[in-house]
Amino acid sequence: MVVLAAITKRAQIPFSAWLPAAMAAPTPVSALVHSSTLVTAGVYLLIRFHVLLEVRDCLFYVGVFTIFISGLGANFENDLKKIIALSTLSQLGLIIIILSMGYYEFSFFHLLTHALFKSLLFLCAGGFIHSMGGTQDIRHLGGASISCPVTSFYFIAASLALCGFPFLAGFYSKDLILELYFLGGINFFMFFIVLLATLFTLTYSVRLTYYIFFKNMGVGTYMRVEEVQGIIFPIRVLFIFSVVGGSLLS
Repeated sequence: MVVLAAITKRAQIPFSAWLPAAMAAPTPVSALVHSSTLVTAGVYLLIRFHVLLEVRDCLFYVGVFTIFISGLGANFENDLKKIIALSTLSQLGLIIIILSMGYYEFSFFHLLTHALFKSLLFLCAGGFIHSMGGTQDIRHLGGASISCPVTSFYFIAASLALCGFPFLAGFYSKDLILELYFLGGINFFMFFIVLLATLFTLTYSVRLTYYIFFKNMGVGTYMRVEEVQGIIFPIRVLFIFSVVGGSLLS
């Protein structure tokens, strides 16, 4: 019952449909609930119950297929906030994989680093949406780097941290989890699925960057809008933590 409650709360397969759909709230609310409070409560519950769980294969398979399905879905999604929500889902799956192997400290470590760069991603996305007149469709957001240069820089940094770029926050925890997983005794099929799902993180991040910054068919071509100055300070603080947070926490 504890596991069932937790996988419903953290939106794992087969209960994962509600997370990308719950995107109607303002972006700062999404940044809070989707990066560090709402969905991660289920993970935290399992971390606290790790003595009961120990090593659980059923949790492992749930985590792996959640990563795969959410990564695949994010590559075909056009709503900016839904893409970031699906990436949250894939990171939660990664946390569950390492938790199912019994390394509960590492799952908590990735929980903390993920909260840093994911809240930064959401706030930067909110800056883009606000500057571009409220549109969330990435096909209408081209040329954001011209109208919102500072937010764009922070967004790219957060995307790199999400992909596990060396020496950013995501690298320390994500690389540790994948190394521990690949060093274990695993069959080739599961190895291939996890590798492919991890590569999906890179492909949807590159796709998102292309649509927002390089594709010129966006609203930014005929709307001269500027970024909101009030949001620069909080995302600057989050950016600093997204860069040094992984090494500090490790």
